[in-house]
Amino acid sequence: MRKAGFVGTRWLGVGLAAALAVFTISLAVTGRLGLYINPDSTWFAVSMAVFVLIGAVASFALPLGAEADHGHDHGESDGAGVHRLRSVAPTSQDSRPELRSPLHSANSGRDQHDHDRHTSHPLAVAATVVGGAAASGVVVLTLVLPPASLSAELAMSRDVGATPLFGGADTVQLASTGDTASFGVGEWATVFATATNPDAFDGEAVELTGFVTPGEDGAFDLTRLVITHCVIDAQPASLPVVAGDGAPATGQWVTITGTVRSSSDGQLVVDAAAVEEIAEPEDPYEY
Repeated sequence: MRKAGFVGTRWLGVGLAAALAVFTISLAVTGRLGLYINPDSTWFAVSMAVFVLIGAVASFALPLGAEADHGHDHGESDGAGVHRLRSVAPTSQDSRPELRSPLHSANSGRDQHDHDRHTSHPLAVAATVVGGAAASGVVVLTLVLPPASLSAELAMSRDVGATPLFGGADTVQLASTGDTASFGVGEWATVFATATNPDAFDGEAVELTGFVTPGEDGAFDLTRLVITHCVIDAQPASLPVVAGDGAPATGQWVTITGTVRSSSDGQLVVDAAAVEEIAEPEDPYEY
């Protein structure tokens, strides 16, 4: 029974970590790690995964149960002390309680404590089994299920009406520059929200790719998830789009060709000349 517990402990520690490391490296090799983290962090994730695998291999040098050994070497020295005391005292007196060595009593109490320490409460065992099964299930599902991007529904649920924060980006510079050739949905969303002179961008030609989310006043939004480090911090960036043919279905990926227009109330919108429905791109995020 104890051996099974040691195997379970080894699996929940080294085993799960090694499985995630293999998963990380396989995603990097197949070019799909970008579905989970910013590509700029790939080198760090892969190097840490290799480090974990090296540690996992090295762990096989330890016998099962070694992690449960807390180094109680003092028990041996106490036993030796008791043995020395017993060698001085007559054997016939060892059975008399009033003549027993204090060290003998302390050592007996320590033995009882060690026995109690290794006897786990049933609730603790049940919690460990349930938690271990849940953790193992999550890792196994991660290995079995194909990698997938975050959904449009999740993007809509994270939309708080604010533009995404770009690490190191100067929003004032974005709102004043006329060099928009390399702008994606995220940069344009920042411009739309912060431009102090919207007329400066009126007439700018754009070709942008994203997925459709519901908009206002008969328009729809072109949305893209922007990642700083990983999918946990993904933030939606959206642009209002006016199209004569109506809005495609929510979640549909599209490429829009059109022009940025400044309305009478100073709001910027994308006037779409063409809306082409496409499959989800290989890299669905902006960074």
